Amino acid sequence: MASSSIYRFAILLLFCFITPLFSAVVEEQPLVLKYHNGVLLKGNVTVNLIWYGQFSPAQRSIIVDFINSLSSKRAPVPSAATWWQTTEKYRGGSSTLKVGHQILHEQYTLGKILKTSHLLALASKTNFAMDSINVVLTSKDVAVDRFCMSRCGTHGSSRGSAKGTYIWVGNSETQCPGQCAWPFHQPIYGPQTPPLVAPNGDVGVDGMIINLATLLANTVTNPFNSGYYQGPPTAPLEAASACTGKFGTGSYPGYPGRVLADKATGASFNAHGVNGRKYLLPAMWDPQTNACKTLV
Repeated sequence: MASSSIYRFAILLLFCFITPLFSAVVEEQPLVLKYHNGVLLKGNVTVNLIWYGQFSPAQRSIIVDFINSLSSKRAPVPSAATWWQTTEKYRGGSSTLKVGHQILHEQYTLGKILKTSHLLALASKTNFAMDSINVVLTSKDVAVDRFCMSRCGTHGSSRGSAKGTYIWVGNSETQCPGQCAWPFHQPIYGPQTPPLVAPNGDVGVDGMIINLATLLANTVTNPFNSGYYQGPPTAPLEAASACTGKFGTGSYPGYPGRVLADKATGASFNAHGVNGRKYLLPAMWDPQTNACKTLV
């Protein structure tokens, strides 16, 4: 089962302080994600959503609109769709995402403390298939193994004959917003700069969008741990996790970079979506330039 943990924010912030000490004597190594000759997810890909716990209709619509925005040409640029187009530069062409089944688990049938095996069980509630991604989303009152300690979400693949992929992302609003919902909350470590205003008015869900975007990009470009990545396969740098913490030009550890601001609300964003939505999306590694690419 391939797996990728994202947003090791404390480590990145630590780099913010130690990097200047070594920059004069250590040359930065180039970021190159190697292709490992495996299958990528291309063509039409269905995204099935498994909602575990309590999500309001408004919260669900933010995430559904985001997924629909990735393949929409209706939003003004810079848009979520133009961000997603970077995945077309990876071998095999484009990946067009559409929302498929949605399953609500509002009764906490597996409890409020979940292990990784529970996530796979939830992902299996809708059939695995090569042309689909099953996404498990856990609400703010659900604790997940290693959530907030070393990961804000993960992606992996199913076991057995039914080959498919899954993603898990947790709502960190009450558990660790300074780690998994940054930059919409002050960071746990490092300079305590004022947080950005969440573009959809929900710190937890807007943080989930950042992590979901990261994992969707990682999944289509490295679905079975044999696609594009750098480093060991057990802890790879992938399409978007290789660019963690970068949202606009001039970014560095602890500073998201220069992004756009909504004149009416002051909310920060870098991508337009469908239904007038705005999102803050992470930089993605561009295989043509071998560099992290931001929208603004």
